[in-house]
Amino acid sequence: MAKEIKFSLLYRDMWQSSGKYVPKVAQLKQIAPVIIEMGCFDRVETNGGAFEQVNLLFGENPNKAVREWTAPFNKVGIQTHMLERGLNALRMNPVPEDVRELMYKVKAKQGTNIARSFCGLNDHRNLKGSVIGAKKGGMISQVALSITYSPVHTVEYYMGVVDKVVEYGCDEICLKDMAGIGRPAFLGRLTKAIKDKYPHIIVQYHGHSGPGFSVASMLEVARAGAEYIDVAMEPLSWGKIHPDVITIQAMLKDAGFKVKDINMDAYMEARRLTQTFIDDYLGYFIEPTNYHCSSLLVGCGLPGGMMGSMMADLKGFQGAINMSLRNQGKKEVSLNELAVMLFQEVEYVWPRLGYPPLVTPFSQYVKNTALMNLMHTLKGEPRWKTIDKDTMNMILGKTGTLPGTLAPEIVEIVKEKGLEFYTGNPQDAFPNELPRFIEEMKKEGWDRGKDDEELFEFAMHERQYRDYKSGIAKERFEKELEAAKEKAGAPKVITRPVVEVPAFDAAKVMELHPTAMPVQAVAKGKLIWQYNVSDDSTALAIGTPVKEGTPICYIQTYYGVEPVLAPKSGKVIQIEAAHNADVVVNQVLAFVE
Repeated sequence: MAKEIKFSLLYRDMWQSSGKYVPKVAQLKQIAPVIIEMGCFDRVETNGGAFEQVNLLFGENPNKAVREWTAPFNKVGIQTHMLERGLNALRMNPVPEDVRELMYKVKAKQGTNIARSFCGLNDHRNLKGSVIGAKKGGMISQVALSITYSPVHTVEYYMGVVDKVVEYGCDEICLKDMAGIGRPAFLGRLTKAIKDKYPHIIVQYHGHSGPGFSVASMLEVARAGAEYIDVAMEPLSWGKIHPDVITIQAMLKDAGFKVKDINMDAYMEARRLTQTFIDDYLGYFIEPTNYHCSSLLVGCGLPGGMMGSMMADLKGFQGAINMSLRNQGKKEVSLNELAVMLFQEVEYVWPRLGYPPLVTPFSQYVKNTALMNLMHTLKGEPRWKTIDKDTMNMILGKTGTLPGTLAPEIVEIVKEKGLEFYTGNPQDAFPNELPRFIEEMKKEGWDRGKDDEELFEFAMHERQYRDYKSGIAKERFEKELEAAKEKAGAPKVITRPVVEVPAFDAAKVMELHPTAMPVQAVAKGKLIWQYNVSDDSTALAIGTPVKEGTPICYIQTYYGVEPVLAPKSGKVIQIEAAHNADVVVNQVLAFVE
């Protein structure tokens, strides 16, 4: 009898792998019956990751979105699953244990059946709380292995993680091939090893299309015993996203597997509706390059979703780099040459930083370090001159154990800075916080919500929740959408209070001020030129004194507010980007001397 392969539709990840926002709850409720009518899905990924932050940024209630989005699937027996980041849960930084435990109870009550939990370092200690919390909360625990390709990421390495999480009680394993660089034969061997040792454990494969391996990988894992395959659908399939269900269904059917038929009338209607959501407003925030595959991703292993911001980074640095090369009597480099050089530098940096799987946020750490190395080496300076705080915390082990061994030069940098390596359990460094949030909600007169869901949302996304409650978030989004529409159509000047920005020439600044240091964006988002994010009176200006390591401005990202720290003590001599401007990671914002 033919083995059945079941499909899960990644309707959340499709959007978040292509752009900044996801559909609003009214749109999700509109398409849910059509997805059901397609008849080919046993699971749908409905929430998790940045889903709830995005709803807060809309100024809408994410708890309402989760409940109403999962309800139609629950009614017909289609399982829903969410993605959470282990120690970081639903945000980009570590979460106290009591808040993590509450998350699973809330999500189960809201209608989410499966908790897909991953740790960017595959540290089983960070996953233990996820497994225990999910089971205690009434959810199916699915542990996701962050798949990458390196000498240390062997079948034996991953099975070591599997052994621990099965011991903790997980029900399923997901192969999370976030960059799509897992080699098909390897993934087949890993799947077989899991099924041979733990035949009762369900295996699900998740692979992005970026470098082009994922279709072959899906066939290999199916042959090796996997039960579920994650798929997408047009107009958001392929590119840096996921293969389309039509292709994968046809491939597996031809290979002799039992697969459900696709109601093509419903598929075309779901495709049409998705396109209307794009046309309505979501398309204004989709990065065009995310529709493209790239074999250049095979070597560096970076997630495809980073390509758009990476090219913007390089554009920001190209002028200063070429000025330095001219001063050295060397040939200038084109943008494409810089891109290849950056990929090569990532390949150099990655093993020396201990082979962290290139998934959020560790992919950003490795790429940022490589970019700074590239800038320094092209200027004739040594590597590793600039390592940001988050990367250093990863190096020190504060977020978990690195899979590989740090290079001697990295260990020496740690010693020179007088820092110490952390060997404790990462969760222990973040004490419980729920009592503080309970007390504040009581003081504010805020309802804790059904099943404590509002309490959870406040504790998980404190800053975004405050903005949602005050109405600032909705107002900010509406202005952002208005500006995006004007930019796409007939642009016009929008009057906003901004810091005056003199004409900017990075090369000239560096030539006139050789000791100046650039202030760079640490994330992609909206620039807020304020010392204190809640105080408009503290806007930065040329001549303002700053202190090394203290916030010089902020960036409003899709997941929250990120502070940008002064690289040295001194005063601001040049400002490049205006208040409320859209910026990207590593973009030069100002100079301090």
